Amino acid sequence: MSSNHIVVRKAIAELDLQAAFGVRHEVFVAGQGHASSLEQEGNEQSVHFVAMIDGIPAGAARYRQTGKGYKLERFAVLPSFRNRGVGDALVKAVLNDLQQYGLPVYLHAQLAAVSLYERNGFQKEGDIFVEAGLQHFKMVLKSIS
Repeated sequence: MSSNHIVVRKAIAELDLQAAFGVRHEVFVAGQGHASSLEQEGNEQSVHFVAMIDGIPAGAARYRQTGKGYKLERFAVLPSFRNRGVGDALVKAVLNDLQQYGLPVYLHAQLAAVSLYERNGFQKEGDIFVEAGLQHFKMVLKSIS
């Protein structure tokens, strides 16, 4: 009935940004109970992405430069689009964009997302920690290609 034609693009146009922010709001604020202000923190310094399936917003992500390298953040896929490759498509699109900058690339992965990042070249580093009330691992990309 519905296809799996995933399109990921940089969210530069206002409509794409609003779609990305809407996905993140539904996943992190409505779904996980995070404060809206915390979820939006750092938006101005970030490069945003939106994933669409058949023209419908399905996922979002961003990255930003920090003092430790390039940090991938706010990867979110709407519940109705999970397990359809949206997360992988987002990771690949973001890493493709980051090729121009090189390493280090890292992220803080919620436990449920660790396998997504592992299959895309990230490795856990250090011990589990709590961030925004949820357990996470720091993960580092070992090579960018």
